[in-house]
Amino acid sequence: MRPGFLLGEIGNGLRRNVSMVVSVVLVTMVSLFFLGIGLLAQQQVSTAKGYWYDRVQVSIFLCTPDSTDVASCAGGAVTQDQRDQIAADLEGLDPLVAEVYYESNADAYDRFREQFRNSPVLDSIPQEAIPESFRVNLSDPSRYEVIRQAFEQAPGVESVEDQREVVDKLFTFLGVLSVGALALAVAMVACAVLLISTTIRLTAWSRRRETAIQRMVGASAFSIYLPFILETVLATLLGAGLAIALLWGTVRFGITGFLSELLAGESGLISLVGERDLWLITPFLVGGALLLAVLTAWTALRRHVRV
Repeated sequence: MRPGFLLGEIGNGLRRNVSMVVSVVLVTMVSLFFLGIGLLAQQQVSTAKGYWYDRVQVSIFLCTPDSTDVASCAGGAVTQDQRDQIAADLEGLDPLVAEVYYESNADAYDRFREQFRNSPVLDSIPQEAIPESFRVNLSDPSRYEVIRQAFEQAPGVESVEDQREVVDKLFTFLGVLSVGALALAVAMVACAVLLISTTIRLTAWSRRRETAIQRMVGASAFSIYLPFILETVLATLLGAGLAIALLWGTVRFGITGFLSELLAGESGLISLVGERDLWLITPFLVGGALLLAVLTAWTALRRHVRV
């Protein structure tokens, strides 16, 4: 098939079915937008859990040079003797303390930069301000108070925190958001499939004479199907592009912009998904949309266009 003839067929098809093409574009855009929101919400849960759940159940944060306002940190940063004493005291609490993970200042800072890479104040936080810590896994999480009472005032300890109860509420909310967005995306994808099938059927009916002539001159099934498929692909690509633009705007201005500042408070620290996470899922969104469009169009053509 000559490229000029193929382009002409595609152009004629798009002009004849403008309303249907617009419908496919809009349904594709909405479907991919909600699918992207669902995937980003899942990524947000993983990002947050990667930071918070790595602290297991109880975190014992050690003194930094800036912790002098805490009584147990009056001498400044934690010393090696204090660090060794804390480790020994934790070992002495066996079997309540099942496991202990030590995170150095360098490791904590690397993790901090990764987890809060989208924070607006990331570069203003010096490495020495990030505390090293002991992360404690308890055999009985309900006995957190034992750890708190044993170490809250210990020399070299800035604070003892049980963070899981707090962040579990956030994870529950994000999980519901993710499932809801994915469910809505599935419904919209089903609508897109039905709309593409209907569009193919109506387009094939409006061009039945051209199709009959092509069959009479011996055109192959592929050459007859190709203009229909390419029209569907172009509409899907346009819808996918609009969806990615909407997702980028949501991430750039809604999440890393307004939401980051709203949730960060005075500290400016909040672990949120960013543009990098969006670009990672973009090939899957666009590729999946194109594959679905081609398969739907091909199936509809085989059903409604006899060759």
